[in-house]
Amino acid sequence: MDGRNILSEGYLYICQRGPGRGPLHWPGPAAPAGLAAPAGLAGLAGPAGLAALAAPAGLAGLCRVTDHLYVSNVRAATDCSQLSRCNITCIVNVTETSRPPPPGVEYMHIPVSDTPASPLGDHFDEVADKIELTAGRGGRTLVHCNAGVSRSVALCVAYLMKHRGVTLLEAHRWVKTCRSMARPNEGFWKQLVRYEMELRGCNSVRMVSSCMGEIPDIYEEESRNMMPL
Repeated sequence: MDGRNILSEGYLYICQRGPGRGPLHWPGPAAPAGLAAPAGLAGLAGPAGLAALAAPAGLAGLCRVTDHLYVSNVRAATDCSQLSRCNITCIVNVTETSRPPPPGVEYMHIPVSDTPASPLGDHFDEVADKIELTAGRGGRTLVHCNAGVSRSVALCVAYLMKHRGVTLLEAHRWVKTCRSMARPNEGFWKQLVRYEMELRGCNSVRMVSSCMGEIPDIYEEESRNMMPL
């Protein structure tokens, strides 16, 4: 299992481009207070809507983060019809198992396990630069891990920080609207916090102690309502 949010495995999440003129369009309830496209993401297509549909466990669609970046689980990443429909030209596989890409699709394999101690941060720059290079050529990159919850999400967040100039808090909020089950493990959060400090010289998210161990402060309220097993 990639990440800890196993609830996401029972639903199909589809990202579609809606009729709204703004970069974020919520089809149901109003967007959470204070959530708006940060300056570095203004004008990007981004997530136009999220729909949760009952589906067999493990299925998920490709979720668009920007016009040139998608995120998904491994099952969607091996669905050639979805890859073709979204015009994916490059795949970044962040699982421990290498899988041959479809003909004509560039491929990068980052064999990192979904454990807090895994050095995913060692790959932030190379993956972010690959996504940006592909975008500059008019291509589209799909970043995937097993469930599309932890590893792939962390890499998408790192890309937005480096090449869109947004804060960690803004990048996480943006990706979370694209893929609601997004939840990097605590080790990856620590690495993202360090990466933000390297890029910006300050932090928008900090790690704090809780009954669940060290967590990013954006999870503090949630952790107060939870009891450790």
